[in-house]
Parts: sequence; C-alpha cells; structure tokens
Amino acid sequence: MSILNPHYDSGAFFDEMVATSEPGGVRPHYHRLAERLGRLEVDEFDRRRAAVDAAFLRRGVTFTVYNDAQGTERIFPFDLIPRIIPDKEWRRIEAGLIQRLHALNLFLDDVYHGQKCLKDKIVPPALILGAKHFRREFMNFSVPRGIYVHICGSDLIRDAQGNYLVLEDNLRCPSGASYMIENRAAMRRAFPNLFQSYGVRPVEGYGDDLLKALLHLAPGKDKPSVVLLTPGVYNSAYFEHCFLARQMGIPIVEGRDLVVRDAHVYMRTTAGLVPVDVIYRRIDDDFLDPTIFRPDSMLGVPGLVNAYRAGNVALANSIGTGIADDKVIYAYVPKLIKYYLGEEPLLPNVNTYLASEPLDRKFILENIEKLVVKSANEAGGYGMLIGPHSSKEECAKFREMVAANPRNFIGQDPIQLSRSPTWCDGHLEGRHIDLRPYILYGEKITVTPGGLTRVALRKGSLVVNSSQGGGSKDTWVLHGDA
Repeated sequence: MSILNPHYDSGAFFDEMVATSEPGGVRPHYHRLAERLGRLEVDEFDRRRAAVDAAFLRRGVTFTVYNDAQGTERIFPFDLIPRIIPDKEWRRIEAGLIQRLHALNLFLDDVYHGQKCLKDKIVPPALILGAKHFRREFMNFSVPRGIYVHICGSDLIRDAQGNYLVLEDNLRCPSGASYMIENRAAMRRAFPNLFQSYGVRPVEGYGDDLLKALLHLAPGKDKPSVVLLTPGVYNSAYFEHCFLARQMGIPIVEGRDLVVRDAHVYMRTTAGLVPVDVIYRRIDDDFLDPTIFRPDSMLGVPGLVNAYRAGNVALANSIGTGIADDKVIYAYVPKLIKYYLGEEPLLPNVNTYLASEPLDRKFILENIEKLVVKSANEAGGYGMLIGPHSSKEECAKFREMVAANPRNFIGQDPIQLSRSPTWCDGHLEGRHIDLRPYILYGEKITVTPGGLTRVALRKGSLVVNSSQGGGSKDTWVLHGDA
C-alpha cells in the first residue's frame, strides 16, 4: 500500500502540497514528490524513517527538554516529507528578510546613539527605556563594523491565502541551524534520487558563511581567532553549539576557559594563553560578564565587557540586541522599515495589539478567548496563550497577568497556519508548520536558501517548538529552472 493517502484532507487551511485548484490536486512544484510517494510502500517508508532515526541517534542529533518526566535528552523529531519552496517564492522571502534585518540594525544603532526614532515618536520612548533587554551601559558605544545583529532567525508563517507573514524575530541567540543541516543530510541519504532530480539549493555552506561573517568583525588582525562560547553541556542547544563549532573548525569554550588580561581576552590551553579576537556567544547578555550584569553568573567571563568596550574583542551578536526581538517592539517593525529605508515592508507582520496601549489593552482583556496572547520576552512556546484552544481558567489567569503588567504582553489575531503532509501514526495527515530562515550579516546580508521548517506533530496543535512536542522537516528551495 502506498503512503500517499487518496483521502488526505487539506482542511480549511492553505496546504503546501495539495490544492484543489491545481490539476490532479497537487501544486506544480510538488508533482515529482507526489509521484514518488505514490510508488512508495509503507514498509519501505518506515524502513527509511528508522534508518534516519538511527543515524540521528548515532550522531547525537538531540535537544533538551527541562522539567519533563520522560527525561531531558531526546532525538530531534524529523519528518521525511520535505517542504518545497519554488525559486520565485523564495526570492521574495529573501528580499523581505534582508530588508527587515537592515532596518533592525539601523534601529539598534539609533537606539544606542541619537534615539531619533524616539524623538520623532516612531516608537514610544517608554517602551524602549523600560524594556528588559535595553542596555544603558552601551549608549554611544560603536559596535564593530556598525553591525549589531550578525545572526538572525526570523520566524515566518503562511495564512489561509498562502501569504507569508513574519511571526517574530530572533536576534539574540537564534538556534536551529544545525538541525537544518542535519535534516538535509538525512534527506540525501533517505531519497538520493528524488533529491538529485529536484535541483535543490544547498544549505551545507552555512558553517563557512557563518565563519566569514564572524571573521569580518575581527579587530584588525591577519589571522584572527574565533571561538564559540557555550553555557555548557546542560544547555538545551548544546548539540548545536558543538555542531557549529565543528563546522567552522573553531574551539568551543565555556566561560571558565576564557580569561581577560589588560582588556584582552585569552583562551586557556595546555600550551598557555591564546588570544581570542571574535566570540560567537550563545549566552544571553545577563550572564556574559558578572562584573557588569548578573554578579551570580557562573557562565560568563569577568572583564569581557571591558575588553569589548576597548575594541579588543568582537561579540556576535552584539550586547543589547534583545531590544529588537522584544515582541512589543516587533509590532513597530513595519513602521521602522518605512522610517529608516523609505520602503514598504515586503513581509508584513501578523496583526498585533499592544497591551501597553489603553484601547488595545481593553480589546485584549475583553476578547482574550479569541486571541493569541504572548509575553514580550519569552521563547520556545512558553509564556503564550492560544485563546481559542484554552480553558476559561487559563484565559482568566492571563487576563490577570495582562492587567497587572501590560508592557509585558501583546495580543495577536489567530492565524490559520499553513499545513504540510506529515507522517503521523502510520499515515499522512496535515500538520501546521512555520519556517525559520537564517540570515547572516557580514560584508553583506545573506540568507541561507532553506531554513528550519518546524512542524506541530500533535494533531490540531499550532505550537511548533520542539520543547512543546514539535519536530522539523527539510526545506527544499528550488533553483530557478527546477
């Protein structure tokens, strides 16, 4: 029996593969895949899935879930049905992401220097000056090369009409690029002929591109040294930290491996102290330097900020970038694009209500059962209420939280996230997905042609985060003539 279910139901959602308006009910760029699935029997498909799972286990492709009775370390769930994006569609996504990151960098530079956008009332000053991740310590500090955000992962979704929308921006320590690369390797092994026939653009160059972006920051040396700073083995993304360090051929270090002498950073080695010029840090600002931020942090490096200020080491991403991935500031990004670039946003936001605004707050409190409500600085699917899928008690609790601390919450209209055929419980079913492309800012802004398609494996769920039961798919961006 073929795995392609003739009774597959796309529902009232935009389906990435199936469209009743298309001949045969399949979108043109999915024809070849549909033909292959139509010839693939369930036993053979299950054998390939088991081989991929075994490979992931051997390679340690895992993530960590805290406070979970089933244990913390587990294989990253992966679905063998790829998500396919044609070239024309991708070109618009790419242009929109480059436009957005350019504007966000200009915004950060403005916030930490002249604050013109506040004086011109583009963004209310109270939202910036009272933000959790605004770092007053770095006012009037010029970051290396004028770049604040070197690595970005903006989350995209599609609505019921198939339009791409930006759901949020991740500008501090965006994760998931390692899974993007591992997913590609898995698909090459599982369906080598199908993959080859499609003309898929590569993602394997991400490590080289990331290293080039980091070297671009180095403070004037012929052979600068780069390290990746991790919180350690108990961090949920530790697999990724090790993976990316190997991809780039650079050391992975913890805070205790670094020391500051005379405003220069050194790495401890068996051969003595080795200078460090660029740090790709996967640690939040609060824990970077206990002499400046949290004094109880055991993860950071005492004196690191002093070395950074002196221009003797570069950090990616820069300190203070968190203000731009605050979900309240997210609501102003379309205005910021127009303000700094004089352009209309190529990728619109989801319609958003700010609890800090009296009329919006009243609307949120009165309609909380119909909205998605998010905390301004949470991630991983935490600190969020999906009103239509929540109990009266959960809605009442969030209503109290919003009323008590309105600056910390936004409301959004629920979006009918697009779905993609996904192998669940022995057959294909539609599951909701999003897309996290990875944008790098070195000599120029580039977007890796693909990204991490995350999928909500639980039936009916809109939450794609791995910590909340989600998995991922390989993302195939096609060449123009494919």
